[in-house]
Amino acid sequence: MPILPARLEHSPEGLLYSGSFGDFYHSRDDALGQAHAVFLAGNELPQRWRGRERFTIVETGFGAGLNFLATWAAWREDARRSARLHFISCELHPFTGEDLALIHAAWPGFAALATELRAQWPVLAPGLHRLNLDAGRVTLTLFLGDAAEGLARIDARADAFYLDGFAPAKNPALWSERVFHLLARLAAPGATLATWSVAGPVREGLRRAGFVTEKAPGFGTKWQMLRGRLACEPRPLSTPQADSAGRHALVIGAGIAGCTMVERLTERGWTVELVDRAPSPANGASGNLAGVLRPLPSLDDNRMSRLTRAGSLYAWRRIHQLLARSLALRADDCGVLHLARDTTQEAKMRAAVERLALPPDHLRFVGVDEAAELAGCAVANGGWWFAGSGWVQPPSLCAASLEAAGARLRTHFGHAVARLGHDGSAWHALGPDDSTIACAPVVIFAPGTGIAGFEQVSLPVVSARGQVSHLPANAGSAPRVVVCRGGYVSPAFDGLRCAGATFAVDDFDPGLRPQDHVENLQRLEAMLPGFGAGLGVGFDPTRLDGRVGFRPASPDRLPMIGALPDPAALADAGSPARSLDEVQRRPGLYALSGYGARGLVWSALAAEFLASKLEGDPSPLERDLAEAIDPARFALRPVTRTAVRE
Repeated sequence: MPILPARLEHSPEGLLYSGSFGDFYHSRDDALGQAHAVFLAGNELPQRWRGRERFTIVETGFGAGLNFLATWAAWREDARRSARLHFISCELHPFTGEDLALIHAAWPGFAALATELRAQWPVLAPGLHRLNLDAGRVTLTLFLGDAAEGLARIDARADAFYLDGFAPAKNPALWSERVFHLLARLAAPGATLATWSVAGPVREGLRRAGFVTEKAPGFGTKWQMLRGRLACEPRPLSTPQADSAGRHALVIGAGIAGCTMVERLTERGWTVELVDRAPSPANGASGNLAGVLRPLPSLDDNRMSRLTRAGSLYAWRRIHQLLARSLALRADDCGVLHLARDTTQEAKMRAAVERLALPPDHLRFVGVDEAAELAGCAVANGGWWFAGSGWVQPPSLCAASLEAAGARLRTHFGHAVARLGHDGSAWHALGPDDSTIACAPVVIFAPGTGIAGFEQVSLPVVSARGQVSHLPANAGSAPRVVVCRGGYVSPAFDGLRCAGATFAVDDFDPGLRPQDHVENLQRLEAMLPGFGAGLGVGFDPTRLDGRVGFRPASPDRLPMIGALPDPAALADAGSPARSLDEVQRRPGLYALSGYGARGLVWSALAAEFLASKLEGDPSPLERDLAEAIDPARFALRPVTRTAVRE
């Protein structure tokens, strides 16, 4: 469902108002006072988060974010606060960032926090959006869309609920029995709730969902408010969480998958041992000079479409945060043109844009003339324009991620892991001479195609060879943006541009091949007619420089992220597992694999997802998307290798 932003409206007395629902966004007495008296005090905060490792709050309506800002500020002011604060909220009609700036001006005490929030404010696209704030100590997870749909897809354990929305008579869907039962499904032991509404149907709906409620003195002109507590047993966790007490992990592989994982874990306080056979990071497929970071839409907004959108948006947020720390990361959100093959595909791409109705600053259709203007040169067709996307230099992203990790990272470069051993408490990465390189209770496999060489891993990973061509280029020459169509070409940087890449499954030739350069140039000429002529008379593709990398791909083109299945347990079971919950896992063993040609798209969100799993944090992915990337999915169905493709 397309997201329709809220209209910025005020009542005659200047209060924030919704004409669509005919109601105010907050108390007419004192908005901030209501946040403290009803939602914070009603959930016994800040007392209940004190001394906790993490505290999670779920809110049914984000609105202008005042409850979130008030909670964040109260948490920061509390010397005995929890180590981390998670805030999850749903919003069907979010405000734009520009409107939020106008609204937040009314609360100057929150100026610094509100500015940080707006700097991370997401594209108003449906689904979950993960915002890392306050140096990673505060996490806001926003679901944009219908609250009932969002609460059904969220994977979290909530310690407190803020039931805040327009009045039940104005917006009954937000106060339905279905919503109340979904809240109970998310509740942790001892979860509490608070709301300003004491309507009879609200109290009865919460009782049926398993909450015990009581009326309490209200705020302002409302005589009463409602407080509650979960009375029934909370639901069991869908999958067991790893023990994060030691917060010590061994990451095998220093490509983009492993390095982004290091950064996400160390921000959470983990110590990480990073092992790689190469003398430095990004020596494998992550060593390309430039890669494309953009989503892949579809008419039906399928899982690939949703995952690439979520991955791209989260990755750009993380990149901008790393850049803000003055780390030497090279990236440019100059825009990406994805051109159609022909007029038939143009029509399909236009239809997808119309159906998805995403914000035009994220995705819009452009005709051939506008596409040529954006690129600065002739193009073959029109297509999709991603204004907020662009190119990233993967080695610089790896280096920035490791620099951000700081002293919590211990590197072990130049060491090949021959096998893993276990001593009863920790996994040991053993070298060819059986000596221990490093050890930790948790192992995360991220060695690219090398993952297939470990006996503990039973995944249908295949190797996909890719060759990129380096073309001479003058600064400012066309194309000025990234252009894609079956391949890609980058803007000029450092006197060259990257064009590629080939995609050949089970091709293990490590050397540059002239015929692959020719293939890249032919693809480039098809995108940008006449481009080859600009390379100069007598240009010899056989003398081009370039790079070859081998990328781990999966049969369904989706990554494989999470706990590894136990092949022995599957064999002993005698019959195939019927659900992911039935698949037994290898304790302490996890995978980051199957990225294929989309390492930049998947890596940041995959690392955040797995780090959240290891910590027991709320997931940044909707439940069905998490299931779609679970490595154990292949234990439930046969694998067809021929399905592997770009």
